[in-house]
Amino acid sequence: MNNEMKNEEAVSPVIATILMVAITVVLAGVLYVWASSLAGDSTGDTMDTYVWSAEDGSSVAKKTGTAAGDQDVLIRVSMDGGDELNWAVVEIMISKNGETPMACLEDGHQEAATAKCTYAKYETTGSTEYWSTGEGIVISEGTDDICTDTGACFISVDIIKKGSGNVDDKVIGTTSASA
Repeated sequence: MNNEMKNEEAVSPVIATILMVAITVVLAGVLYVWASSLAGDSTGDTMDTYVWSAEDGSSVAKKTGTAAGDQDVLIRVSMDGGDELNWAVVEIMISKNGETPMACLEDGHQEAATAKCTYAKYETTGSTEYWSTGEGIVISEGTDDICTDTGACFISVDIIKKGSGNVDDKVIGTTSASA
């Protein structure tokens, strides 16, 4: 008779199994939603993936047939991979030997004459609106003598995609070379 009492008070093994499966399914669902929200977080509407390369100023000067000091060419930056990038959202920052970064302005910009550094675009596709693979910029000294003949001059370039609305500016590439 004691044996029958114990069976009536206990939960049947079938109900226990169903409860364990239900709890496991609910936990798996919660983890899936949590992981999906982490994977979906992004500062923009797309994942920006670009490949950049840099060439030092003396190499650029040799290719163009001018002395590096004549044009004060610092570095040439090329886009080697990635989607087209609208020039309207591009900002170029350089720093010499890890010093404070400075903004470079495009040649022809109304304030380029007073900029510490400037850049000239070179295109291969004929589109002046977008920066495409195979195209790039040549960065030169502006009003400041950034690299002198004495001492090392290592130029680091940050390519920044300017944000709009509630989206922050984002560094989409960094490259460097000796000037």
